[in-house]
Amino acid sequence: MPVSIRSIGTAVPPTAIRQPDVRDLFRSQPGLGRLAPRLIGAVFDASGIETRHTVVDELGVAGGDVPVPRGPEDGVPDGPVFVDQDGRVLAPTTGVRNAEYVARSPDLFGRAAEAALAGAAGVEASDVTHVVTVSCTGFFAPGPDYLLVRRLGLAPSTRRLHIGFMGCYGAFPALRAARDTCLAEPDAVVLVVCAELCTLHLRSSDDPDAIVASSVFADGAAAAVVSARPAPAGSTVLDLDVLESVLTPVGEDDMAWSIGDQGFDMVLSSYVPHIVEENIDDALVPLLAAAGCSIADVERWAVHPGGRSILDRVEKRLGLSAEQLAPSRDVLRRHGNMSSATVLFILQQHLEAAGGAAPVALPPTTSRVCAMAFGPGLTVETALLTRRTTS
Repeated sequence: MPVSIRSIGTAVPPTAIRQPDVRDLFRSQPGLGRLAPRLIGAVFDASGIETRHTVVDELGVAGGDVPVPRGPEDGVPDGPVFVDQDGRVLAPTTGVRNAEYVARSPDLFGRAAEAALAGAAGVEASDVTHVVTVSCTGFFAPGPDYLLVRRLGLAPSTRRLHIGFMGCYGAFPALRAARDTCLAEPDAVVLVVCAELCTLHLRSSDDPDAIVASSVFADGAAAAVVSARPAPAGSTVLDLDVLESVLTPVGEDDMAWSIGDQGFDMVLSSYVPHIVEENIDDALVPLLAAAGCSIADVERWAVHPGGRSILDRVEKRLGLSAEQLAPSRDVLRRHGNMSSATVLFILQQHLEAAGGAAPVALPPTTSRVCAMAFGPGLTVETALLTRRTTS
């Protein structure tokens, strides 16, 4: 019996920010070097992003309900925390940023999980046997896995796993763990939930890595219900056929993620797209070999949009069409890079073949989907899935 993604649910914070507005905010900061405003403008304008969502309400006008302001009793100071009344980007400590993560992330984890369960035909919350959570943008314990068990009313015996600090590819180890669990326990129902609050760690800087981070990262959550249980007839599912992980020969110093005194520090060098382009063929070899197919046999692609240039280079290197990368570009344009949650946003378009500004036109027969993401190391995680309708 194949192990399948039965449904995917997503959630974003209510505050939406337009890329030109954030660009103008960051390049107007005092203390920047002479060339920094020009670099900021060029990087933001070339990002391929129009809007992002953030838990930092001070960065934009809320598009929905804004949580009640918090104060010292919640671990954050009174008054502005990230941006003051004069439009200056502040530098809160890592402790203050993490307090915001503790306050805001549970709602995103919960809403994404509830959306995924609501979309899983034949599955109730009471059926969930395992919870796997993923995040690299904050820490607390009892953690999000524990809070989901409480919020969803799951059995106290629900087995839990939290995967932390793996960056943009974190959804893949989670899906692998879910698949392995379902192969070992055919009646299992695994809830995988990724939530990232990347914008908590944005800062004003002349440093090119910090500028790139401020131009692409965003907040969001996505959840998937994974099971080997037969889905009701007429259901559309994504079978998890093969998952592989490859380390590239170079890139250890070009993509990294560490904890600093004023937030988490991302190293994302301009050389990363080149590393991806030069190594993507070799990274796909074990995946395609295990599945007994070639690139030409894969109809649909879910490539993590670490940035616009990464998508451009993957498209060119693999000879993909613009249509094949349309879902990845659409998610980048509307949501930015939400780290581990992003690939599930893309797979949701493939699963549902609807929604978003660029619906995926899928044939009625089964089709293969290749998903991939890149992260610290440089690590390339890949998965081959089959989209099918159950009979």
